[in-house]
Amino acid sequence: MGEQFWEDKYSGTEQLFSGNVNGVLATEAAELSPGQALEVGCGEGADARWLARRGWRVTAIDISRTALRRAADATDPDLADRISWQHDDPTGTPPPVGAFDLVSVQYFPLERQPDHEALRGLLAAVAPGGTLLCGSHDMSELPPDHEHGFDPGDYYQPADIAELLGADWIVQVNETRPRTVPPPEGTAHTHDTVLRARRLR
Repeated sequence: MGEQFWEDKYSGTEQLFSGNVNGVLATEAAELSPGQALEVGCGEGADARWLARRGWRVTAIDISRTALRRAADATDPDLADRISWQHDDPTGTPPPVGAFDLVSVQYFPLERQPDHEALRGLLAAVAPGGTLLCGSHDMSELPPDHEHGFDPGDYYQPADIAELLGADWIVQVNETRPRTVPPPEGTAHTHDTVLRARRLR
C-alpha cells in the first residue's frame, strides 16, 4: 500500500470518503483540551478539520498528494492557519519526539515490523500528558484476500499497540465496539477496535 496505490485510489473517484469526522475520534477526543495534534493518514481531511474547529493546531500528513489537495481545497479559510497539510509517508521519517498532545491514527494500515520502528516513532511523538488514539476496523470481520496478497494479520490492531506500551503509559480504552455509523459501502465492517492511551512521562 505505497504511494502509487493511494494515488490510484483517490484519483479513481471524485471523493473517496464521506467528508464526516470518524466516529472514534469524535467520541474519544471530544473532551480533550486542545493543543498540538498529529493526524496520521489524514486522507481528505475531515478529521483534521474537526480538530481545528475545536481549537487544535493540526499537522495532517498523508502519502497521497491528491488527498492533500482535496483536503486543503475543502478547508474553510478561517481554519487554514490551524492546519498544516504535509505530504509524507507516516511509516518513513518519524515525527518530532514529544511534539504532540494528540496523535490520532484512524483506520491507517500500519504494517507490522520486527523492530516496530515506525510504530515506536509515532508513540515517541506523543508529549508527556498527551494522548494516543487509534481506531481501526475489527479485522476479525475481514478475511485474508490471498488473490491480492492482503492479510489483515500483517497490520497492527489497536490491541497489538496496547501490548507494546510500557510503564510510561496508562491505557484508558482498549475495546471492540459497534460502529456509530453504517460501514463503508461494499464492506461488512460492523465493529471498530479502539485504543486510547495517555502518556505519563
